[in-house]
Amino acid sequence: MITWEQFIYFAIASVLLWVTGAWASWKDKRAIAYITTVAGLLVFFAFIVSIWISFERPPLRTMGETRLWYSFFLPLAGLIVYLRWKYKWILSFSTILAVVFICVNLFKPEIHSKTLMPALQSPWFAPHVIVYMFAYAVLGAAVVMAIYLLFFKKTDFADEEFDITDNLVYVGLAFLTIGMLFGALWAKEAWGHYWSWDPKETWAAITWLAYLVYVHYRQLPKHNKKVSLWILIIAFVLLQMCWWGINYLPSAKGSSVHTYSVG
Repeated sequence: MITWEQFIYFAIASVLLWVTGAWASWKDKRAIAYITTVAGLLVFFAFIVSIWISFERPPLRTMGETRLWYSFFLPLAGLIVYLRWKYKWILSFSTILAVVFICVNLFKPEIHSKTLMPALQSPWFAPHVIVYMFAYAVLGAAVVMAIYLLFFKKTDFADEEFDITDNLVYVGLAFLTIGMLFGALWAKEAWGHYWSWDPKETWAAITWLAYLVYVHYRQLPKHNKKVSLWILIIAFVLLQMCWWGINYLPSAKGSSVHTYSVG
């Protein structure tokens, strides 16, 4: 049976395949880029499934476990962007970000026992967190685009590049919304109400509204493109607060029903 101790082997194999895919994209060897990136995703997902079976529960309880999903979804989001728009650098950036989260998990795994508290035994728990992690990865790809346009390209923004950024935000926001709806159904089953102004839920609402601000600002006839990119970066910072930053807020300690995620 696969245990957490074997993670390093799956991680190394996945990263090597993703690096090969990124290299192949720069060499315009698209078939190799697609095959190796997908192969890396399959290897990494095989570990997630194995841990799921070993734990007899979805690996979604702790920060370390959610980082597993984020490490998986980042290259997936990068591959989707590469497939659709042929941006060579996106596979490199998604691989680098995935490696960062993999390294954090190697040094601070935060993987725990099979036990799930009663609130996490809802059928809505897994889809809520998985959908959220995918949304976070897609929105991570969007902020990578924003950083590239703001700090590297700086001028002569192409409409196609903004279309890519907008489409990533639309997809990410859609999944964020679905994740919130799943969370509301989970909350109703676990705690008897769809929503409470718990610190985690408050930051989730703030994050969702921040991305709505970006979407609506982009629709203004005379919007400033640099301002819109800064809105996107700020929204992603708020997303980080929602995901893990609240664990360090005094207001969340002892009062949040989501403190199980601190691990």
